[in-house]
Amino acid sequence: MQSMDRDIDHILVTQAQLQQKVEELGAQISRDYAGRQLLLVSILKGSVVFMADLMRAVTIPCAIDFMVVSSYGGANTESTGLVKIVKDLDADLTGKDVLIVEDILDTGITLSHLMPVLQLRNPNSVRLCTILSKPSRRKAQIEPDYLGFEVPDEFVVGYGLDYDETYRNLPYVGVLKPEIYNA
Repeated sequence: MQSMDRDIDHILVTQAQLQQKVEELGAQISRDYAGRQLLLVSILKGSVVFMADLMRAVTIPCAIDFMVVSSYGGANTESTGLVKIVKDLDADLTGKDVLIVEDILDTGITLSHLMPVLQLRNPNSVRLCTILSKPSRRKAQIEPDYLGFEVPDEFVVGYGLDYDETYRNLPYVGVLKPEIYNA
């Protein structure tokens, strides 16, 4: 067993459950965006694993781009409420259907600031796909258009989600033991 696995209290979403849900989301997105100019926008770093799997599950032509948007810092486990675009998109959004791909919708603060910024760039639409959502922590009025799983208010890692830049490579979503982040 890997040393990272020992830091996990319990698994919330298994690798098999993630794979099945990504396939379902990819099929739905493919139906919904058929015949449109779909641009998948990955919010780095957390969504990179989900984005890679999702884009392979989408069966229609699509383009991809990446942003780095942050309201967290370092080992902080709480949103600072400050949102900044660290790396902006390369693509022109004019006339495109933008689907933001996120790892988790937590407080919603970051995305509630980001989505209006993207709307100003003349896309046909801006929607949100997230593999995880914590509705109990929502501070902004925002809900995903495509959702993998709702999870309880616990510190989750794996499948792209991290604690201080580690645990992203776990193939499942697990709850980190409190002694790890309270040390």
